[in-house]
Amino acid sequence: MLGGDEFISSPPRKTVRFGGTLTDVLLKYQKGETTDFELLKHQLLDPEIKDAQIINWLQEFRASVAYLTKDFEQLVSILLKLPWLSRSQDVVEEYLGFLGNLVSAQTVYLRSCLRMIASHFIPPRVTIREDDVDISDSDDDEESLSGNFNTCHRALQTIAKYVPSTPQFLMPILVENFPFINKSERTLECYVHNLLRITVYLPTLRLEILELIVEKLLKIDVSAPRQDIEDAEETAKNSDIKEKTTEEGLFDMEEDEETKENKDTFSRSDMMAHPLAERLDILMNILFSYIKDICHVDGKLDVNNTKDLYRDLVTVFDKLILPTHASCHVQYFMFHICSFKLGFAEAFLDHLWKKLQNPNNPVVIRQTAGSYIGSFLARANFIPIVTVKACMDLLVNWLHVYIDNQDVGTKAYCDVALHGPFYSTCQAVFYALIFRHKQLLDGNLRKGLAYLQNLNFERIVMCQLNPLKICLPSIVSLFAAITRKYQLVFCYTIIERNNRQFLPVIRSSGGGDSVQTCTNPLDSFFPFDPYILKRSKKTIDPIYQIWEELSTEDLQELKKPFKKCTTEDEDDDFLKGETPQNDGMVGITPNSYDSNILSPASSVGSPPVTYVQRHL
Repeated sequence: MLGGDEFISSPPRKTVRFGGTLTDVLLKYQKGETTDFELLKHQLLDPEIKDAQIINWLQEFRASVAYLTKDFEQLVSILLKLPWLSRSQDVVEEYLGFLGNLVSAQTVYLRSCLRMIASHFIPPRVTIREDDVDISDSDDDEESLSGNFNTCHRALQTIAKYVPSTPQFLMPILVENFPFINKSERTLECYVHNLLRITVYLPTLRLEILELIVEKLLKIDVSAPRQDIEDAEETAKNSDIKEKTTEEGLFDMEEDEETKENKDTFSRSDMMAHPLAERLDILMNILFSYIKDICHVDGKLDVNNTKDLYRDLVTVFDKLILPTHASCHVQYFMFHICSFKLGFAEAFLDHLWKKLQNPNNPVVIRQTAGSYIGSFLARANFIPIVTVKACMDLLVNWLHVYIDNQDVGTKAYCDVALHGPFYSTCQAVFYALIFRHKQLLDGNLRKGLAYLQNLNFERIVMCQLNPLKICLPSIVSLFAAITRKYQLVFCYTIIERNNRQFLPVIRSSGGGDSVQTCTNPLDSFFPFDPYILKRSKKTIDPIYQIWEELSTEDLQELKKPFKKCTTEDEDDDFLKGETPQNDGMVGITPNSYDSNILSPASSVGSPPVTYVQRHL
């Protein structure tokens, strides 16, 4: 006979307590005898249950899975809620065995098992009681959390081994469990990280998982406009300066405190002030790391792996990114993977080119494809000039053919609705030329000029469709300055005429006339404008072409016509031939640029053109 203390400290013998094996308990329950069954549930729900007791029960459940029909759904639910991850390794191993046996014998519980595993892909919430107040927080012990995630993936692989149809049941559950975008950064980070880990051992789910992640990232991206992010950063910067100024000189800090302050400042320097931008930055960093890890094996690019991932990412790009207007950052996953090898960048350009020229595609998709081509050619520093020239040839030839076809039609007039893809292509060419003209002319200047002259920009600019009227004024102004310098085409007469004809005059409430203009009739944007998320930016910076501000010498040089001839008279003839005598050089006076000097918000990060008003 056991003494009182011995009885309390020793685990009860189930055969004595419940009068039989687990199978007996289940059979009695089916006959209506519920006493032992209720005792069983009570013990499984006991938070003080010992590891040895859990192991004993799991062993019996594994031997009796054939009896765990849908009638025992409540009992299985209790088993799936057991805190097995926080128990000893012996419990974990026994539990994994139980899951395998359960889904093998009773597939009716497959979804429940998958939901249980997915629920552990985020840090658990714990309640801490302080001063009689319950404070909920994440249990984010890095070591235990990492181990828990590893165990969950083992569990998922175990189930997938026994039930081949696991992926099709898992995907809806992963969608359903995705945290809301207003959840903590750590919650989102852990969940996205775990989703991407699943793609490694369940590759059939990779495309769907990437779609899910990109869709969620896009929601965050469009909810955090570039201007809002920059405003938040500026406010935070001013606040830090003010705080530092206020505290300065009030007291001398101890050396160790000063060191701690410096470390805190350093860690904060990578944080985004805008809360959604902070979440997006962390998640983009994870996505970039995943792409790099999949494409590189032992530090070397695996071309086959990269090809497979590239195909999936292009599919996601077509489905989600192209139809989304003015996203700022998410599209850079294509920029990143294309930087690994020139062939992928060329494949991406070819893909966009096919989208642009295909008349069966929606007009908005064609126009967006044009924006991507121009922005990619301008900003990707890993694209060599020979590829830029090949793309320029394709785009410009298409423009000339388009003009040929319109000259004989009834729609040969300036209209964005009718000719949107044409104007988008023009702007792509102008934008690429602004960024790349120095490279096009480097090396052999004569050949470079001959190449640009053969593109026949004059015909494009002078055609009845009048692209200078539709393209962004900021782009038009720089294109005009560059093409004037190298005597490729003189745009200012057309710009001035457009300014006079295009702008409607409305009566101002304050008296007098007021000019109202649409600065972005094409509704265009540059998808690879500067990347401003601090952490993930470090991946993009080495492969990104920034816009170099022009020095005073550059400005003076740009406003001078390029002397391609040997005599002064021939240069003067060029200017005289292109400048309308009766307009008093209207094209190059400061007033010509009054309506063109401001770059619209949608082209933030594009070359500024305010210098035109000051210097030309």
